[in-house]
Amino acid sequence: MTTALSHENDVRRFRKWDANNDGVIDRSDYEAEARRIVEAFGERLESGRGRAVMEALIVLHSRQAEAAGVGPAGVMNQEQYLAANQRLMFGRGDQGFDDLLRPAIAAIADLCDTDRDGLVSKLELRQWLGNAVGLSVDDSDAAFDRIDLDGDGSLTVDELVIAVREFHYGRLDIPLLG
Repeated sequence: MTTALSHENDVRRFRKWDANNDGVIDRSDYEAEARRIVEAFGERLESGRGRAVMEALIVLHSRQAEAAGVGPAGVMNQEQYLAANQRLMFGRGDQGFDDLLRPAIAAIADLCDTDRDGLVSKLELRQWLGNAVGLSVDDSDAAFDRIDLDGDGSLTVDELVIAVREFHYGRLDIPLLG
């Protein structure tokens, strides 16, 4: 069951996805988000990492739209989007978050991983949260310290998935995906 704060965060996410502010979200809104993220890293959509982000966000939309009952290429209003997320994530607990969001988080983490070591460093997270989300260096560093669960100075995809899940549940106030 969702809490009031997690519902509020989900409503905020709907508004964020609605790139053209038309009151509904469709595939073009997810494509716009992918372009924004990829460009924030100075990457091209045609690159392997750029394509991976685009494909992950298109699949995310498709799964949510299908769960909303509008078909995989459908248009969702806020009520449908919230119901789909309830079905796919909140109603399935941690496994639901992992199933739905891990591919997008992994693709963005790979884009962020500029030194290609398979981990996200504090400097790399600054680029993610600064360029793609708009956080200050201090806020980004504070976010890193909260997300780095094992204190090893780097973030794994698992740590990032947990952070996004905690954000959606209203227990972490760091908007990792913009």
